[in-house]
Amino acid sequence: MLKTIAVRRSQGTQYIADLRRAVPAGFRGKPLIADTACADSCQACQSVCPSRAIELVPMRIDLGRCVLCGDCEPVCPSGKLGFNNDVKLASTRREGLVVTAARAHIDPVQVSAALHQRFGRSLKLRSVSAGGCNGCEMELNATGNVNFDLGRYGIDIVASPRHADGLVLTGPITRNMAQALEICWDAIPEPKLVIAMGACAISGGVFADSDALDRSFLEKVTPSLYLPGCPTHPLTFISGIMDLLGIAG
Repeated sequence: MLKTIAVRRSQGTQYIADLRRAVPAGFRGKPLIADTACADSCQACQSVCPSRAIELVPMRIDLGRCVLCGDCEPVCPSGKLGFNNDVKLASTRREGLVVTAARAHIDPVQVSAALHQRFGRSLKLRSVSAGGCNGCEMELNATGNVNFDLGRYGIDIVASPRHADGLVLTGPITRNMAQALEICWDAIPEPKLVIAMGACAISGGVFADSDALDRSFLEKVTPSLYLPGCPTHPLTFISGIMDLLGIAG
């Protein structure tokens, strides 16, 4: 018993008391585009981007495609590109994920009065990995651990779609998961919502051009929340959900 107490004392307080103010060290977050001019005819950043997230005229980075690899930053001869450690990357609009020099901030998550009224005190979510690599899935699992403890706000991941209020979609939606995704969605009772988690779910990510995908689900169902990243950081997920539901924290 004394040994157990000593170990617990050495670990200190593990949970994050204020998730709103938490800033993870070493995290590559929001892209930064400086006002400096690009070198003549330079396409280095666009050429190295694995997910075609960068457009040059005007310079813009689509966080719905960006996998936050950071490969564009070191190859830019004019130092135009960079990243900070901001985890608040979520948006309620797909177009809101595009960053430019003139539009440096991602569109803030709009609080939904209807969702706040229905789910502001209790939200149960079913996770579907539609061909994901398990990166976003692991980060989603982490939201419930002792560090983040998302359950303190009444938000939990459940095993059955029958018990869920919404669906967390991860992965690019492969053909062999398209029907399973539809079945899960149909099993969730109304009213319900979809959360697109990660670059793969939002745009297909690095697999966007693959003929192994069937993304027709997103042609019928519009996500209520887009959570960029590869994978999405737990604090990006948590802050996005809290903003959507109007939870003060």
